Amino acid sequence: MNSGLFKNSIVYLLILLAVAALIFSIFSSPRDSNEIEITTVAEQIKNGEVSKISVNNEEVTVKYIQANTDNARSRKEAGASIFKTFEQLGVTEEELSGVEIEVIPPGVWSDWGTLAITVLPLLIFGGLLFFMVRQAQGSNNQALSFGKSKARMFSGDKPTVTFDDVAGANEAKQELAEVVEFLREPEKFISLGARIPKGVLMVGPPGCGKTLLAKAVSGEAGVPFFSISGSEFVEMFVGVGASRVRDLFDQAKRNSPCIIFVDEIDAVGRHRGAGLGGSHDEREQTLNQILVEMDGFETDTNVIVIAATNRPDILDPALLRPGRFDRRVVLDRPDWQGRKKILEVHSRGKPMASDVNLEALAKATIGFSGADLENVVNEGAILAARRNQKQVTMIDLEQAIEKVRLGPERRSRTISEEEKKVVAYHEAGHALVAYYSPEADPVHKVTIVPRGFARGYMLSLPEDDRTLYSKSKFKARLAVALGGRAAEEIMFSSVTNGATGDLETVTRLARDMVTRYGMSEKLGPLTFGDTEELVFLGRQLSEQRNYSEEVAEQIDFEVRRLVDEAHQSALKILNDNHDKMQRVAEQLMETETLDAEQFKTLLEGDNPPPPGGRKASTETSNPETGHESSSAPASSEDSSSRSLPPSTAPLPA
Repeated sequence: MNSGLFKNSIVYLLILLAVAALIFSIFSSPRDSNEIEITTVAEQIKNGEVSKISVNNEEVTVKYIQANTDNARSRKEAGASIFKTFEQLGVTEEELSGVEIEVIPPGVWSDWGTLAITVLPLLIFGGLLFFMVRQAQGSNNQALSFGKSKARMFSGDKPTVTFDDVAGANEAKQELAEVVEFLREPEKFISLGARIPKGVLMVGPPGCGKTLLAKAVSGEAGVPFFSISGSEFVEMFVGVGASRVRDLFDQAKRNSPCIIFVDEIDAVGRHRGAGLGGSHDEREQTLNQILVEMDGFETDTNVIVIAATNRPDILDPALLRPGRFDRRVVLDRPDWQGRKKILEVHSRGKPMASDVNLEALAKATIGFSGADLENVVNEGAILAARRNQKQVTMIDLEQAIEKVRLGPERRSRTISEEEKKVVAYHEAGHALVAYYSPEADPVHKVTIVPRGFARGYMLSLPEDDRTLYSKSKFKARLAVALGGRAAEEIMFSSVTNGATGDLETVTRLARDMVTRYGMSEKLGPLTFGDTEELVFLGRQLSEQRNYSEEVAEQIDFEVRRLVDEAHQSALKILNDNHDKMQRVAEQLMETETLDAEQFKTLLEGDNPPPPGGRKASTETSNPETGHESSSAPASSEDSSSRSLPPSTAPLPA
């Protein structure tokens, strides 16, 4: 039962009882219409009109000699003293001798009833007043509890996640396992003069397992584990954040040795002095208290702070120095071996069919994070259940990869034959340029089936994980991205807006080659432009030009030159293979989807690959599906660090 509803019901019941008792006490003894004064009764006795007098406590009932006369009542403070009262009123004993006198002794229930009528309202009102005072005190205590920490404490007796449930992050597990060992056997390290680290900062893009690792530490440590989010410190009241920090560390010290985990610490750990409230910003006061608690005068506590963030660039430098966060653990997107182990972890307990090849799935999910891979396995199980299957097959998982990357298929979308033809030639252009460009990634799938926001797409996957890109590979990517627009120029009288995303990709990549990667022969190995970022908001606002107008013109010229060269390269490849482009487009209009093997067979037939060309990827899906295959890799470019170019991604129409 809801406690608030129960308390309200009690209040209403008390009020109702108080009102009922008050009404009962008022109207329990109403004045009768035939009530008379005691002096009148005395006169009637003298006149011989009274036949009987009944005395019941404080009430005197008079019965007259005439039968048709109603009884009359008289009230007296003490019914037992009625005789003395009559004597005082001049009634003689002789006159009373002719009147029958009846004295009714008072009953126990009558006394208790009188007492209840008198005391019950007072008790009810007193109880109601006491309850209201307690409620007010409770509200006051609730208001004062704003300064209390909202951290959840886990004892670790029944761990739900252990290090066995974390895969693809061996180095991070080793660092955190050492932290757990610090708490379990501190003498082992103290004997060698080692200092227990104060804090560990886990850094990495979203979905790479920072929170999962913290849960694993909670399950492995065997010591109290306090978990809280950075946003839970700050409230609308001034000083609440610092008070909660003090309360959290006080609880931790009382339960030491223990671990404090602060998720998304960038909510309170941003650079000081960058807030809208200046140096007196509430968030900054919270950060100051965290700094003091982590490395103040009291340094002999066995409390280790583990924090997680995906924006280390905006954290305050005082928070990152040794003595506060001594270790920085980096969790990046896993390589194919890590992805295979992650898939093995998430496929536990799920009935997998014999045709499931986790290694092939790991190689087809380049750029996926751990959360993406978990979602792939879950979506595959959902697809299998939707089809009333008893096991999850390879086809289910391949379709799940595409669904996670691009969204669900939209086969019900109706398009005209003309638009379908444009999309088919557009995707055929992408595929042919990728196939005949030696530095481009192998073609894995071509389809004109809408999925997500894409009207169609060509998927090319690298053969291996790659973090370094050469200039020739960038040029090949530019040509592949412009292949769809080049095909529209060759086959139709005018181009469409279907290449909008391609043009944005080409422009951004060509400018990065010139201004960031130093790949322009004319401008040399220099970078141009400094980004201005408001740390409090945590996002890029604009680019500051640190070069002259003359250099700006040269940058624009070099960007245009790279794009024009890629455009001419795409046009040449498609003009040289015009008949094959038509063949691929017509096949797409008929079957809607071509996988890698079907695409290679369609281009080559029984003839060997053309000179300078390269065989397409041989990884295929089940040919019975016709239009299903694996999906695109996620971009390896992180929002907080653009030191590496984005990996290969599907090119939508």
